[in-house]
Amino acid sequence: MKKSVFILSFATLLSASCSSDDNSGGNNITSPVSEAIVSPTVGGPNEPNQVYVDLSSSSETAIKRDPWDLGFATGSDFRVIINGSIKMAVKELETTNIDEVQVEDASVAVGFSTDASWGYVDNPTGILTGNGGGEGTAIAEISATENNNKGYLVNLGFEVATTPPASGVSLDGEARGWKKIRITRSGNNYVLQYADLDATTHNTVTISKDANYNFTFFSFTTNSIVNVEPQKGKWDLNFSGFTNYFPFAGGAITYYFADFITTNIHGGTKAYMFLTTEEERDDQYDSFTIDNVEEGQFQTSASDQRIFGDTWRTSGGPSGGPTIRNDRFYIVKDGDGNVFKLRFLALTNEEGVRGYPVFEYELL
Repeated sequence: MKKSVFILSFATLLSASCSSDDNSGGNNITSPVSEAIVSPTVGGPNEPNQVYVDLSSSSETAIKRDPWDLGFATGSDFRVIINGSIKMAVKELETTNIDEVQVEDASVAVGFSTDASWGYVDNPTGILTGNGGGEGTAIAEISATENNNKGYLVNLGFEVATTPPASGVSLDGEARGWKKIRITRSGNNYVLQYADLDATTHNTVTISKDANYNFTFFSFTTNSIVNVEPQKGKWDLNFSGFTNYFPFAGGAITYYFADFITTNIHGGTKAYMFLTTEEERDDQYDSFTIDNVEEGQFQTSASDQRIFGDTWRTSGGPSGGPTIRNDRFYIVKDGDGNVFKLRFLALTNEEGVRGYPVFEYELL
């Protein structure tokens, strides 16, 4: 069987865009890789990168977490996501006038004090549709009726931290500040208006859809569209920091996770977890074949990108940091119908530093 090992050097990463090869569709692989050991370039304990892994080609695209702010959905709906990997949050304003002066609101944030039902962050399932209040995108669906589209107060979250922690992880750098935005439609395009909170004039940019991708991404830092994800059919798993919901007091709060993994539900990737025991996992993994795949188990992942989530590792505690869970492995089906089994080998490097995951997988 063909075995592939890839470890992409951090020096080869683009600070604000994906590699041209990953986005051009120029991949000439005609059959999926049979077997691989993968070390996604998460980047160590500051976990600076979002890493998109394509199992069929055994390739990755790594991008820093903070060069993008908004993602504009390219399907039939007009939905806009925020960058949850840097703790962005938004709140709908009462006005449609982007030129009204606004002020910061400390409640518009990610953390224990922010109830999920307030709708300040995108629903972590990855499902874009919903009526607000924590369902669907935090920014309401962009209406064809211009006056229905109100402005939003935008907390830009945090830059990527650059100082290594003494232990564990440190993902938050300096606060990135605030913006105000308003989004409308023009034909099949989005029209984004944005400005600083105290500004009485604004910038305007028209953003078109590209059906080859799940989203078109925009950066307030560069005032331009930026490349982030590979084409929708060219990735399966994303390793990143992640804004999630967490059960609390009978409801849910917003909570930020390091070492989080999502699946490409908009590109058709599905997955499920196979639970076993630590003593039996390796034997069951080795003997697992395509005949053991239960198609019905994929159903949940069609409407929730968090099948991997943080389930592949422990949470750690006073006596030590997180470790991989050795009582499970995962079955992944990509958008082309290729089915893989996958198990994790490491969460840290040899020195015990987090941000160096390793997994292996095999085509069934």
